[in-house]
Amino acid sequence: MPRFMRYQIRHRLRYTYPEPVQLSPQVLRLHPRCDSTQTVQTYDLTLDPPPQRHYQNLAIDGSTEVQVLFSQPMRHWEIQMTTVVVTHRENPFDFMLAPWAVDLPVNYPQGLAQELRPYWDVPADPTATTWAQELWVATEGQVLTFLNQLNQTIYQECTYLVRPTGAPWPAGITWQRRRGACRDLTVLFMAVCRAVGLAARFVSGYHAGDPDWQHRHLHAWAEVYLPGGGWRGYDPTQGLAVNDRYVALTARPHPQDTLPIMGQILTPGVTSDLAYQIEMQEL
Repeated sequence: MPRFMRYQIRHRLRYTYPEPVQLSPQVLRLHPRCDSTQTVQTYDLTLDPPPQRHYQNLAIDGSTEVQVLFSQPMRHWEIQMTTVVVTHRENPFDFMLAPWAVDLPVNYPQGLAQELRPYWDVPADPTATTWAQELWVATEGQVLTFLNQLNQTIYQECTYLVRPTGAPWPAGITWQRRRGACRDLTVLFMAVCRAVGLAARFVSGYHAGDPDWQHRHLHAWAEVYLPGGGWRGYDPTQGLAVNDRYVALTARPHPQDTLPIMGQILTPGVTSDLAYQIEMQEL
């Protein structure tokens, strides 16, 4: 019998402002994906103050986005999301690669290559390209061996650090420093994959991790499109293939499109202070 993991996740964010501010329309990406790897059983989103209007939209990757509009200035904004999710992928290797996708380079059929173009056709990072070529030779171009060794090398060679804010570092900077937050290590992993023509995307979500962790953070990992297996996750921060201990929110070609809250402060010269708390409990 297949095993199913069931999690309750609570994610609270509170923005405070030094003076009343007007916000642009805000986009919330806090609804877990619903697909073959996970099922959302319950979901509740509470906003304080409540918006004038809100809409649920289907995003380009199939995830749910909530757009909210505020009419009045505010001194604070609090978002509370509570969900129960069942995950299904106990074995992350339960697939068989298409015969034409076992070795590099993967020659995608024209139609599939066009669909995947946003996930691999990006400006090359010189450091990632050099490393990718070396890894190609070392693994004799075997796709799954290449991905596993890349995942393990980043995990073993790079030190994980908590960096709550800021855009991901370029892949070359992360590899030079041999350290980074989960988003930095994920961008490095993706850059090496893309350098050999493998389609990769950035995933934002939650990892069950150590139940004794006192302070959790939103997690990031990569998904690689493998013909015969579809999108498959790799977490270079943990050195793991993604299984049923992960809950994904959204996945996009670029990290900035996975931010949990996206919008602007329209009041000039005002910045916000953010406090957040994440709880993830196995049920």
